[in-house]
Amino acid sequence: MPSDIQFVKFVWERPSTEDTEVIDLYALKSNREGTPRISGDVVSDARADFDQFSKPAVSMTMNTKGAKEWEQLTGDAYNNQTGIAIVLDNKVYTAPGVSSDSISGGRSEITGNFTVNETKDIANVLRAGKLPASAEIIQSEIVGPSLGQEAIDSGFMSFLIAMAIVLLWMIAYYGKAGAFADVALLLNILLIFGVLTSLNAVLTLPGIAGIVLTIGMSVDANVLIFERIKEELAKGKGKGLAVSDGFGNALSSILDANITTGLTAIILFVFGSGPIKGFATTLLIGILTSLFTAIFITRLLIDWYISGKNRSLDFSTSFTKGLFQNLSIDFLVKRKISYVLSGILVLVGLASLFFGPGLQQGVDFVGGRSYTVRFEQPVNPSEIASELNDVFGSGTNVKTYGEANQIKITTPYKVDVEGIEVDTEIQDKLYTSLQKYLPDGTSKESFAIGSEGKSIGILQSVKVGPTIADDIKNNAFLAILGSLAVVFLYILIRFRRWQFSLGAVVAVFHDVLIVLGVFSIFGKIMPFNMEIDQAFIAAILTVIGYSLNDTVVVFDRIREIISERGWKGGENINSAINSTLGRTLNTSLTTLVVLLAIFIFGGESLRGFMFAMIVGVVVGTYSSVFIATPVMFDALSKKITKSLK
Repeated sequence: MPSDIQFVKFVWERPSTEDTEVIDLYALKSNREGTPRISGDVVSDARADFDQFSKPAVSMTMNTKGAKEWEQLTGDAYNNQTGIAIVLDNKVYTAPGVSSDSISGGRSEITGNFTVNETKDIANVLRAGKLPASAEIIQSEIVGPSLGQEAIDSGFMSFLIAMAIVLLWMIAYYGKAGAFADVALLLNILLIFGVLTSLNAVLTLPGIAGIVLTIGMSVDANVLIFERIKEELAKGKGKGLAVSDGFGNALSSILDANITTGLTAIILFVFGSGPIKGFATTLLIGILTSLFTAIFITRLLIDWYISGKNRSLDFSTSFTKGLFQNLSIDFLVKRKISYVLSGILVLVGLASLFFGPGLQQGVDFVGGRSYTVRFEQPVNPSEIASELNDVFGSGTNVKTYGEANQIKITTPYKVDVEGIEVDTEIQDKLYTSLQKYLPDGTSKESFAIGSEGKSIGILQSVKVGPTIADDIKNNAFLAILGSLAVVFLYILIRFRRWQFSLGAVVAVFHDVLIVLGVFSIFGKIMPFNMEIDQAFIAAILTVIGYSLNDTVVVFDRIREIISERGWKGGENINSAINSTLGRTLNTSLTTLVVLLAIFIFGGESLRGFMFAMIVGVVVGTYSSVFIATPVMFDALSKKITKSLK
């Protein structure tokens, strides 16, 4: 606060009390009723300026109405030797006195012992005060305590089951080395949750998607390292040298895979909206923690173990020793078959999207209100839908959500109208329409959302305005295109051939289109919810991240082998794919184990989301070998392709 501004003490009479109360204030800012003499809407402009002595000042201009009121107010302040406070949100930013008689014309200059930054702040306050900013809720979600606790319990239990299976799998596949990888993986999860806790982040479905992808990438990094160490051991190197060379050779693939995924996450964070930003934040944190734990923690544990006397460390068990070694599958010679198969799947999916049932868009994309309602006995959703369409008008949709006694009601009724009155009206109409399906004695209050310990009634409600629905779609589209463009450029720079970028991007489009096609074809057949909502966006983003990660690892090995041995008409490309096949299948299986565990045990709210990721991981694994690499190969010079024919 400028030191040369005069503060005053005056008597403010409150109408609610009979006695006069003395209050210390910065300046006269109110009349007897405690309301401002002039509100900010009369300020037409305000800016940081300099006075005649070149000192920082604030210039302010008012409209015609404000100029008249300002002339009277400044005259009163001058005659009473008081100041005039500038207040926003009950905070006094400055309280200058009036140096001359009443100020006419609406143009004023506020001077004092200001800094330039202070004048900018005051000008911003004055400009903000003239803007009418009404608050409107464009998106809200309320989850009742019953459904909320169920989701927490089922989600936590499914995550524990998935992690236990992954930890056991790593030990079963890599022996003691797998146990070291498990320690690194557990530390990675601990670090992720620690960072999220420090940021006061809320774990949502997109956040879960980011963590699942992070688990896959963390396992992938350790698998890459262990497979490269096994290759060095097969060459006859000692344990110490094999470990050192294995980590060194795997580093390039690990960094390339994580950088491409990290660039995607950054673009998604910049261009994405709420759920996309949440996914990107979790993924960025996970990338950093997985890199740290895989490269440093796993290395530290292995070096410590092999440094001891008479300690043997094999990177396999009796069941996995020699698995996926000395493979010589000719992937490229059969590439036309994969083109035809993928072409058929993509075309069928596109036909379903444009001419068939299409995607079931949730309220996140079309706007509206959605209610999850549970009954004591199974109900007929078609019968309820017919009744509710008479109440709310056409467009109301009802479907079974999980068990036969639970439904999800979606309606566009009064989606543009805000206020508690509308929410109460809709819940009252739902109660009246569904009362015959409820047990006798069920009150309107117990049916409404928010009742503690309830087992029937409204368990969850979601409201999304049409504006935010459009924003979600547009931001998701821009985020995905932007991430693909950045990845294309990075792969182009890193691999120095545009054909590699083309193969990666084609594979991503291939994967996304197949997932969309599956949801279009089977959306109304599957016994679980397959609506396209914000969680589905996170699932698609996870598919993109996984597909890119897998493709870049294969490409990195191709580049390494080609630089050493040359193209040889595609022979060495096949060799590179064969050498990474064990890693590809191992990573895919561990990721699928996590997804399947959450899909089976994670509750109804997670099933559609997990199903999209399961399809995406399967298709992404296939495309990295049978789409991305063949497209890259066919896009190269004719000299290379001719020698294969």
